[in-house]
Amino acid sequence: MRLNHKLAEVRRNRTLYAMIAPYFLIFFTFTVLPVVLSLIISFTNFNMLELPKWVGWQNYARLFVQDDVFLIALKNTLMFAVITGPVSYIACFVLAWIINELSPKVRTFATLVFYAPALSGNAFIVWTLLFSGDAYGYINAFLMKWRIILEPILWLKDTKYIMPIIIIVQLWLSLGTSFLAFIAGLQGMDKSLYEAGAIDGVKNRWQELWYITLPSMRPQLLFGAVIQITSSFAVAEVATTLAGFPSVQYAGHTIVTHLMDFGSLRYEMGYASSIGTVLFGIMLGSNLIVQKLLRKVGD
Repeated sequence: MRLNHKLAEVRRNRTLYAMIAPYFLIFFTFTVLPVVLSLIISFTNFNMLELPKWVGWQNYARLFVQDDVFLIALKNTLMFAVITGPVSYIACFVLAWIINELSPKVRTFATLVFYAPALSGNAFIVWTLLFSGDAYGYINAFLMKWRIILEPILWLKDTKYIMPIIIIVQLWLSLGTSFLAFIAGLQGMDKSLYEAGAIDGVKNRWQELWYITLPSMRPQLLFGAVIQITSSFAVAEVATTLAGFPSVQYAGHTIVTHLMDFGSLRYEMGYASSIGTVLFGIMLGSNLIVQKLLRKVGD
């Protein structure tokens, strides 16, 4: 009975389904299918030269029991995500909220200034000059000029500094798509809601933010959270550009760089797929937690 009802609904809306069919086919072929295949391959031994051989949970056992480098990458990634994710997310919203109060011309200019690092591609390479390990690096030159240090610090070769520098650079790059989504959400707010809130007892800007602005922006908040979680857990290019690949004592090693090592260099595709599956599970769990927290906004 239920199946007949669904088929009747499909026939009734067949024009709409036909219109979304191309997108659905592309999404299924290039997104859903690769994820499913990667999950299946993660239970095999596959080197791209021979047919996959089923090994069950062997790849996952190796990942968590035998692969010490993966555990380092997991620790680095979690620490990186815990710091950069919330900080960049809050910074995106706070700056968008402040900029939204400016005049249109100033708002446009400020938006461009804050979005420029994300817009300029590999502009973060300039940080390699700032943190250069010789006396010509800007930071070393400044510290030596003021006699704070006597000899250059190898910023990107010292395990104490590698991860903090990567975090700083990632935060500098973090005002990207989420920032624009928050700006758009704030610009699309219905001003009458604030008038109704004032009648209902909303007395200050903080109450407006909590009871009106944030609940009205749940779609943008959720979208921004997904973007920030993805960028935090999937960091790789910044780490490899600044710290090298592999970094000194794997101090800048992340789950994605570990996946690149086994997938792109060693061609152990089964093992690389298990790494990708673990990362996918972490991202999915984080997204579910954030969605649950966002539902409580304004309560």
